[in-house]
Amino acid sequence: MIIIDTALQRLEREGRPIRVGLVGAGFMARGVALQIATAVTGMRIVAIANRTLDNAKRAYREAGVEGVRVIETLTQLEQAIESSIPAVTEDALLLCRAANIDVIVEVTGTIEHAAHVVLEAVAHRKHVVLMNAEVDGTIGPILKTYADRAGVVLTSADGDQPGVMMNLYRFVRGIGVRPVMCGNIKGLHDPYRNPTTQIGFAKQWGQKPDMVASFADGTKISFENAIVANGTGMRVGQRGMFGPTVPTGTPIQQVAEMYPIKALLEGPGIVDYVVGAMPGPGVFVLGTHDNPLQQHYLALYKLGNGPLYCFYTPFHLCHFEVPNTVARAALFADATLAPLGGPLVEVVATAKKDLLAGEQIDGLGGYMTYGLAENAPTARAQNLLPIGLAEGCTLKRALSRDAVLTFADVELPPGRLCDRLWREQMARFFPEYSKTTQGDH
Repeated sequence: MIIIDTALQRLEREGRPIRVGLVGAGFMARGVALQIATAVTGMRIVAIANRTLDNAKRAYREAGVEGVRVIETLTQLEQAIESSIPAVTEDALLLCRAANIDVIVEVTGTIEHAAHVVLEAVAHRKHVVLMNAEVDGTIGPILKTYADRAGVVLTSADGDQPGVMMNLYRFVRGIGVRPVMCGNIKGLHDPYRNPTTQIGFAKQWGQKPDMVASFADGTKISFENAIVANGTGMRVGQRGMFGPTVPTGTPIQQVAEMYPIKALLEGPGIVDYVVGAMPGPGVFVLGTHDNPLQQHYLALYKLGNGPLYCFYTPFHLCHFEVPNTVARAALFADATLAPLGGPLVEVVATAKKDLLAGEQIDGLGGYMTYGLAENAPTARAQNLLPIGLAEGCTLKRALSRDAVLTFADVELPPGRLCDRLWREQMARFFPEYSKTTQGDH
C-alpha cells in the first residue's frame, strides 16, 4: 500500500521500528523473515519461535542475519531484543509475553497450537497477523472477539489470496461498484489428492506434501474463501462452491457467465473459484452497477456492457506482502481481513476414502478427509464437523467416500483448546444450535 512505505521510512529515521515476533519457521515463514530482513525499512524480526530450533536458525541464516542467540526465558528474550540480538526459542508463548514485541506473525498452519498463540498474544495486547487460514476459518470469529476486547488487531495477511481478494473487494466497493462475487483462480482441483500423489511437486518447491495436498484437494481454497465470506458478509452458492473448470488459459473476463447470475445478484453475493482461467494464480471480483451513466463510463474503460464487471489482480505474492499487513495493523489499526461477526461460511470434513469405525482421522491434506465450504447456518443445522477440528478424532462408525462427517460420527480428543473455543463461538453466534451440537460431546 502506498501510504505504508512513507510511514515505515519515518519509523526507520526515528529509530522506532516495528518489532515482529515470528511463530513458525517453515517454507512460508522463512520467506517472511527474508523479506523483512532484506527489503523492509522500519520493521525488524526480533525473535523466531519454532519447535525445531535449527529451522528457526535457518530462517535467520537465509535472511543474512548473524549472531543469533537461543533463549529459554522471558527475561532472556527481552534482554536480547533490548540489545538488538536476534533470538530463537522453542517456546512461542514467550514471544507473546515479551513487552518489547509489537506484532506476532503466526505462520504454522496449525489450529490447536495457533489458538494458544493467538490467545496469549492478545492477552498481552499484541496485534496478530495470521498466515493461517485454517485457524481463522475454524475459530477466527471467537479469536476476533478476544482481540476486540483487548483493543488489538487480529488479521489475515496481504499476499495470501484471501488478503488480495479483500484488498480488491475494498477497491471495487470504494469506487461505487457493488461486489457480488469474490473469486479465486486455481490451476488444479482434485479432492482425492493426498501426500503421496503430491510428493513430487512438494520436493520440487521445498514444501511439505500434506500442505501441497491441502491445496490440490480443495481444503485450502475452502478455508481461504470461507474467511473472505466471513470478512465481507458473503456466502457460498452451494456446498463446495460452483468451481467451474474452463479451458486452460481462458481469460478471467470470460468466466462470469459460468456462474448462475441469480446466485450472484440476489442476496449478499458469493465466494467461489474457477479452475484453468488466466491470470493464475490471481484473484478476481465480479461487481455490478445500477447507474446507467456509470455503466456507460465502465464500458468506455473497457470493462464491458455489464451487468457484471470483472476486476482482477493477476498475482498474489504471499510473503512479499505480509509486511504491509504488519504495518497496517501496528500503525493504522487496520485489518487486511477479519471476521465481521459470527461465521457465515464453514469448512466441513468430508471423507476422502471409505473410512472405518475406530480409525483416527489424520491431518489437513492427509489421506482421510478433504474440506468443503458450506454456509454456517446449514452446517450447524446438520451438526457437521468442521475439518479444523477433525484431526485426532476417532470414528464411531464407518463412512463411505464423499460422506460429510457430523459430530455424531466421531469422538473428540479430550482437553483441546480449539474445541473449547469452538463451543464458545457457537454459544456466542449460534446459541440456537450450540446445545445440540459439539457442546454435548
